[in-house]
Amino acid sequence: MTLTYRNDVSIAELVFYIPSLFVAIYLAITHGFRRNSGWIYLILFCLARIIGPIMQLATIKNPDSVSLYTGSAILNSIGISPLEIATLGFLSRLLDSIHKSYNTFLHPRMLQLVQLIIVIGLILGIVGGIDAGNNFQSTGQYHPGTLNKAGTSLLIVSYVAIVIFTILIAFFVKHAEAGERRLFVAVAIALPFLLVRIVYSGLSTFSRNSRYNILTGNTTIFLCVALIEEAIIVFIFEVMGVTLKKQVKEQHVEAQAARQVDSSNSAQPMQPKKEHMALSIAKKTIIGRIVMAIIGSGKKEERNTEMQQPAR
Repeated sequence: MTLTYRNDVSIAELVFYIPSLFVAIYLAITHGFRRNSGWIYLILFCLARIIGPIMQLATIKNPDSVSLYTGSAILNSIGISPLEIATLGFLSRLLDSIHKSYNTFLHPRMLQLVQLIIVIGLILGIVGGIDAGNNFQSTGQYHPGTLNKAGTSLLIVSYVAIVIFTILIAFFVKHAEAGERRLFVAVAIALPFLLVRIVYSGLSTFSRNSRYNILTGNTTIFLCVALIEEAIIVFIFEVMGVTLKKQVKEQHVEAQAARQVDSSNSAQPMQPKKEHMALSIAKKTIIGRIVMAIIGSGKKEERNTEMQQPAR
């Protein structure tokens, strides 16, 4: 059995992304699944880049299986969506760090809107890939259809939105916590590689040039313009994640407890003031004046009695 050039590329993907998957899982556990959704989508991307090559390698024994070819093509075409959502997740965490000390007009919901656009593009890409697979089964040619083009267009629009948000956040990144600023550096370095990958997606979707076909195109172009860029982005994000400081919730609890202790300590000296305030209120009321007069007369009688007693 002789391996083809495309098979060798698939094996190289497995060699890189299997360890990357474990690193992504470690980062998600370390930094949290809810707080940093970027790590979740990085896990999904690594899974896509593992399952896709496995399906491609499975065609060695099943060269007539259309589902294997179609599945591999779909995973290759939509894999960029998790990378974009992961980038948005990192920008969202950076924005949260900035808002701790400085308020901006940027809101995390704006990023969520871009994420929604990416998800819609992802769905369109999957459905379009299934349709293209059905045509591949009947014609022997894999050509993206209208839904694929619509999905890729949404991914291009999403990339432009990510670039705009990154530029806007750049004006406020100085207000972020020192350890969180590396999020901006990682995203800024990854964006050019993501652009190259987006360009390849556009060519493979809108161009009729057979060299850019996602399934039967030139393997060298696919490797140099798509796969290497994706690997570099994953490497950048995971190196950043390993060096990123973990956000511990206990710190907020300790700070809240310290504030409670300070408030309780500051409340103790206020007791004499409360007593003084009670006396002043009592003197301003009729009943209070009568009581104070009785107490005052009692004290005068005690002083007179003491003065009348003969000295011993």
